Amino acid sequence: MRFVIVTGMSGAGKQTAMKMLEDMGFYCVDNMPVPLIDKFIELFSGPGSEVSKVALGLDVRADQDFDEAERTLLALRRKDYPFEIIFMDADDKVLIKRYKESRRVHPVAGSGSLEEGIKREREILKNVKNIADYIFDTSNLLTRVLKEELDKIFLQDGEYANLIIRVLSFGFKYGIPADADLVFDVRFLPNPFYIDELKLMTGNDAPVHDYVMSFPEAGEFLEKVSSLLQFLIPNYVKEGKHQLVIAIGCTGGRHRSVTLAGEIYQRLKNQGKYGITITHRDEKL
Repeated sequence: MRFVIVTGMSGAGKQTAMKMLEDMGFYCVDNMPVPLIDKFIELFSGPGSEVSKVALGLDVRADQDFDEAERTLLALRRKDYPFEIIFMDADDKVLIKRYKESRRVHPVAGSGSLEEGIKREREILKNVKNIADYIFDTSNLLTRVLKEELDKIFLQDGEYANLIIRVLSFGFKYGIPADADLVFDVRFLPNPFYIDELKLMTGNDAPVHDYVMSFPEAGEFLEKVSSLLQFLIPNYVKEGKHQLVIAIGCTGGRHRSVTLAGEIYQRLKNQGKYGITITHRDEKL
């Protein structure tokens, strides 16, 4: 039987992940009282059980001692019982924004502030996060990408390195993306905007792509950046980074940056265990 625990920060997407697992054929149970976890596992792992995939959602709640759940999970690990933990996480600012938009009450905030509740919950969950098999930071994660990564793990039996890379093209005239980890400026290349037949196209159109890539400097840039990323990515994974945003910028974000972001995406997409997406922020402005 494949047994999965889904937990994490309130507002980080646990319910979404549970729904996706249910669509994959998992028998899902959410918010089970902690004292029943052992009995639940025994029920489905015993002989004669027809259920082969089970997902159990665990929340931090004001009326339960999460330490008991943590002790139960650690005891199962010591007994070599096969189960996996998915931990859903997000930046504190993102969690605050989501709670304010939903107008929900944080489960452990009590009479304190929302910020205090998030801080307390993060402290309660820190040990479980440390033993999690898969950590998803949903701060900037598209629902589609989360589904693709869960499919890879639980349907395709792929490997996952707890890192999702987003390659992002942008225009400097509209500002550098606030969430960028690495920023590369490709304004050193000639601008297709000043060529009449290319002006209204984007870097995803073949004539613009071919024009940008016709310059030797573009190929040299890609080789140097690819080499740098091959060094950085495994070290980011080793240090526990869960999300990496690689931003490629030109003046308007429609030509050079789009072409080169696409080239970097193609070079990275089949090179590791990580998930990868591409976004062109300013392509259609």
